[in-house]
Amino acid sequence: MTIKGCMFDFSGTLLRVEPTRNWLGTVLQRMGIVLGEAELTAYTERLERAGGLPGGAAPERVPARLERLWRERDLSAEHHRAAYTALAREAELPWEEAYAALYDRHMEPAAWSPYPDTREVLEELRRRGVPVAVVSNIGWDLRPVFRAHGLEALVDVFVLSFEHGVQKPDPRLFRVACEGLGLQPERVAMVGDDRRADGGAAVLGCALHLVDHLPVEQRPSGLLPVLGLTA
Repeated sequence: MTIKGCMFDFSGTLLRVEPTRNWLGTVLQRMGIVLGEAELTAYTERLERAGGLPGGAAPERVPARLERLWRERDLSAEHHRAAYTALAREAELPWEEAYAALYDRHMEPAAWSPYPDTREVLEELRRRGVPVAVVSNIGWDLRPVFRAHGLEALVDVFVLSFEHGVQKPDPRLFRVACEGLGLQPERVAMVGDDRRADGGAAVLGCALHLVDHLPVEQRPSGLLPVLGLTA
């Protein structure tokens, strides 16, 4: 059956968050803290191991006391902030005020970069009359990020887990997106970077296309094959 609509994941699919080193360095600069190269590298590595950057590396280990919060992090804004702030604290940074500042920084449009072919693919889908939804497990409103990068007008529907109290792979979130597109699930493709989370769309009969969650400079054309799904 011909695909008439596309759903996309956000982080690692259409856009990618800045590297942990940049994230930490920006916050420390704003706080007026100057570190040597070795110190900055050490704290960066601690944060990466802890998984403190949303959209960045997954935690190497989730402490038992945080397991439930981690599983449910995308169900609400409060859960999301609490989960990632708690993980960042595992890095034991010496600046208490840095934790809130780090979380706030990752929500800024400047912390995100579109993949090189994101605009091309979204514009071509718009030209073909193929409606687009962004379906994301997230704890904050990502629309301003799309707006700042000139992409918001290319997306017809945003379906964000924290706004619905449901997170992927629950098929209900994908059903909301399909209904927003005005299409039956079997007419819609889901494009994401996580087989488990994004694979929930396949339960509804959606075609699934996976891309690699790589740094922006390492994935110049991962989305282009999506256009073949909508021929």
